[in-house]
Amino acid sequence: MLKRLIKGLCVNVFVAASYPVLALELPALPEPVSNNAVAQVDTPDGHFFLSFMGLGSGKTHADVHNKVWALNVGKGDWKAMKTVPASTHIKGRLAATAVGVGEYAYIFGGYTVAQDHTEISVPDVYRFDVQKDEYLKLASMPVPVDDSVALNYNNQYIYLISGWHNDGNVNLVQVYDIANNSWSQASPFLGDAVFGQAGAITGNTMVVCDGVKTIAFADKRRGFDAKAQCLKGIIDPQNPTKVSWHSLAHPTGKAHYRMAAGTINGHIVFIGGSPNPYNYDGIGYNGKPSSPSSQVWRFDVDSNKWQRQEHALKATMDHRGLLEYEGVAYRIGGMGEKQQVLDVVTPYRYTF
Repeated sequence: MLKRLIKGLCVNVFVAASYPVLALELPALPEPVSNNAVAQVDTPDGHFFLSFMGLGSGKTHADVHNKVWALNVGKGDWKAMKTVPASTHIKGRLAATAVGVGEYAYIFGGYTVAQDHTEISVPDVYRFDVQKDEYLKLASMPVPVDDSVALNYNNQYIYLISGWHNDGNVNLVQVYDIANNSWSQASPFLGDAVFGQAGAITGNTMVVCDGVKTIAFADKRRGFDAKAQCLKGIIDPQNPTKVSWHSLAHPTGKAHYRMAAGTINGHIVFIGGSPNPYNYDGIGYNGKPSSPSSQVWRFDVDSNKWQRQEHALKATMDHRGLLEYEGVAYRIGGMGEKQQVLDVVTPYRYTF
């Protein structure tokens, strides 16, 4: 991995004085789920929120599943769909990533958990058609990753940034070409390679923050540590494999793991997460139970500035994305206080 960050512009960070107004609540999920891949798609039948796979309320390896639910926003309750296929013997997955592009959702990777706690990164990529309730298997990832970030650029390319591959983090930026069902490698991620990071994109500008890095010890097995970092990646419109990476001032200086991130009203927004990185059951790698955060960060690309709010909304963690509908941000499931797996759809209309 490249060893230094390209220096970016400094940004001003301040605490916003206003507080959010919550939107009307959407129906709860059929059952609690966390670490689920989420996406939104627009179809002739309406706007859908989708939840793929994840972890049930028992939080053991047996509670990892491949269930799928779809919500036609504003038109009823969540509906169970066909489960996500898999090339692996174990079908349920955690830490997969999903992206909506037009009327289709694209589902990437994730990892399986065996009874003996063996974890395998899955190379599978599927396109899901919510109207037909059908999956199409696509070209597999060159390097299977989980706990990555997947971002849609111009409805043509999907970028998978860093993440975990079986035995360690990778600094790869893998680019999926939607039209040609093919993969290429873009400019490597210049931050520390991490898993459990969060990111979003507006125009050709990506922002990726935090995650967990691996650390080496002289006398024991590797460990994990939170990494406070934010990077801005600018995609070259003439060459989508060329990304100019720049360091950004961190909004708080304190890393958060598995935040919900997305683009809301053209701004890049991060919500929640936990300052204590953890295993899939919500217990930290340091042996201490992890607690969720109620923070909100917003990055404005034009001004290159952060805004943030603290204690502004319900605290949640263990997210794989943040969805948007009519200017409101939604978290789908996740974990709340005391590592409780949630079935709620949590709205947030920010008022920066």
